[in-house]
Amino acid sequence: MATTTRRSDLDGLSALVTGGSRGLGLLLCARLARRGCRVTMAARNADELRRGAAWVEERTGATVSTTVCDVRDRAAVGAMVEQADSRQGGLDVVIANAGVIQVAPAASIDSGAFEDAMSTVFGGTVNTAMAALPHLDRSDAGGRLCLIGSVGGLLAVPHLLPYSCAKAAVGTLGEGLRAETAGKNVSVTTVHPGLMRTGSHLQAEFGGRASKEFAWFSALAGAPVVSMDAERAAERILRALERRRTRLVLTPAARAASVTHGVAPATVTRLSGLAARLLPNPPDGNGEGPAEGGMVQGHDIGRPTHTVTEKVRGWGSALNDRAARRYNQHLPGPPTSG
Repeated sequence: MATTTRRSDLDGLSALVTGGSRGLGLLLCARLARRGCRVTMAARNADELRRGAAWVEERTGATVSTTVCDVRDRAAVGAMVEQADSRQGGLDVVIANAGVIQVAPAASIDSGAFEDAMSTVFGGTVNTAMAALPHLDRSDAGGRLCLIGSVGGLLAVPHLLPYSCAKAAVGTLGEGLRAETAGKNVSVTTVHPGLMRTGSHLQAEFGGRASKEFAWFSALAGAPVVSMDAERAAERILRALERRRTRLVLTPAARAASVTHGVAPATVTRLSGLAARLLPNPPDGNGEGPAEGGMVQGHDIGRPTHTVTEKVRGWGSALNDRAARRYNQHLPGPPTSG
């Protein structure tokens, strides 16, 4: 069902969103469409794109274009941007949102996990930004580039080191591009969300004692107060784009962590060390707990079998599980339209 919204200066513009088929990207596509944008939704999975486009069209009454693209492939990203520009008669707004989340203690991963995160999160953002900037600079409305970082890029988060490193690079890229495009026909907005209820725990990858890692991550990412409603986050991001803001940090907890880290980084590091002690230990090979190996996607973990883990997950995951079904994260079947 179509939903009306206030008049926006994004009305009539062409927008491209990477990682747009589910979660936060899906919600950004929907809100752009509600604002009257001609939306191109990009992602790697054709089935997810089909379901995501149908979800947006049902909620907004708008028609959404889709394109399959792996943002790690520079040539493919260039072709995607050219296609969106040609198909939509120009390109005015680009949101680089595609990424991966890996959750595991450092002792349970190798350099390959860092390479994967840098290739997808940072490399994909670089490919998208550099391909889009010349097109955005030609926009009659003045181009807008939005890079989705994370509070994990503002301070290192235990058991999320590859993700934190890649998001830190995204934050630096955003600041640098904003400085180098000053006075030009394009603005750059970098967004650093905290925990959001998007259902991303089912798409994230878990290592070490994977089921226990899955339990704490899904619980915190879905806990009220600690995490943010994804619809509200998407709206805040688009308002920042409308106002051409330089930087947006979402959730009070993320803002507090960012400010505290800037004032007292050593103290924050010590506190992070204390928090890390509360997280699951890596398998020690001495028979204490299941020695799970490799990275496992949240979809494949299912309900934890450990009693304590099950209680922890149940405490905060209900809202996140609902978000997964609603925002095209849950497999199999289409997302719900609630």
